Amino acid sequence: MSEAVAGAVAERFEELYGAGPQGVWAAPGRVNLIGEHTDYNDGFVMPFALPHIAVAAVSRREDGVLRLHSADIEGGVVELRLDDLVPESDRAWTAYPAGVVWALREAGHPVTGADIHLTSSVPSGAGLSSSAAIEVVVALALNDLYELGLRRWQLARLCQRAENVYVGAPTGIMDQTASACCEAGHALFLDTRDLSQKQIPFDLAAEGMRLLVVDTQVKHAHSDGEYGKRRAGCEKGAALLGVDALRDVPYAELDAALERLGDEEEVRRLVRHVVTEDERVEKVVALLESGDTRAIGPVLVAGHASLRDDFRISCPELDLVVDTALAVGALGARMTGGGFGGSAIVLAEAADVDTITKAVQEAFAAAGFTAPRVFEAVPSAGARRLN
Repeated sequence: MSEAVAGAVAERFEELYGAGPQGVWAAPGRVNLIGEHTDYNDGFVMPFALPHIAVAAVSRREDGVLRLHSADIEGGVVELRLDDLVPESDRAWTAYPAGVVWALREAGHPVTGADIHLTSSVPSGAGLSSSAAIEVVVALALNDLYELGLRRWQLARLCQRAENVYVGAPTGIMDQTASACCEAGHALFLDTRDLSQKQIPFDLAAEGMRLLVVDTQVKHAHSDGEYGKRRAGCEKGAALLGVDALRDVPYAELDAALERLGDEEEVRRLVRHVVTEDERVEKVVALLESGDTRAIGPVLVAGHASLRDDFRISCPELDLVVDTALAVGALGARMTGGGFGGSAIVLAEAADVDTITKAVQEAFAAAGFTAPRVFEAVPSAGARRLN
């Protein structure tokens, strides 16, 4: 499969640019099992990589020119001069690969140009990190071609900087780290403060379970204002509590911390979510390491309630997925990703997958919603060179 995709992308690159690429790379989207909106609070997250990938055929250039083409977006090759790359100057898809080049050069790495052809099977706007996959695949390709010697976590940091500063979306470090560092058959337990990582075995099929992703088809965009408002509110909460980040509020002292926030009701809700969500991540890690995988279901449900009621980033479609799946026997379900649309995940016994899928589809039809896209999420490999 990967070889066929790599061959087709390389062939199209040659049609566009007149010569074959120097290589083809891939980077996956991700699903976050638990740990939502904790990454920019120095907290814990637990994503795993999807089999859906962004693929890039790339060659070096030495003339200060960046040429970009996407198989997924109408239009021809876009040509940019590296010296003209300025943060927040680009509102098109090209901001993501161009931002990576800008971030590498700003960090002092000698990137002198590139020809890039991209395609991606990561659903866009579904909360599955389609933008991070594009950033990471470009960063990995340039790291290899220019022999920069950067490690995976360093590439993730540069990609986050590209998204934060160049694109202008205030995202945390999770998405890029997941795309760069995940391993097949595992979930990644990541401490976003020091970027320490632990690969946690997560092979649901071997235990007779499945994890479904339900893409509600409600598009969300991180660069919209609501995400930024939540982040600013979390930073305000940390300042009022006198800590560097909400990660530093112990779960055992949460009630006392909330009392100290007085009538700052909105900030109280945000703080409560982040502190309890960090606790949920640690609980899921403990359950998976002890082999009690089915017991993570209620923890996922509690995470959804917190995102819906305290962080207030759910929507009717996401709530309908969760409520419907649980009503027909799912072990657990919750929204995943930045919120305001995107996807939900459903943990289920393998035998119940068809029943749950049908029930969700029928519920959406009855509510007059756009039909959701449902697929199985299989923990897959992180970014890699294909040829």
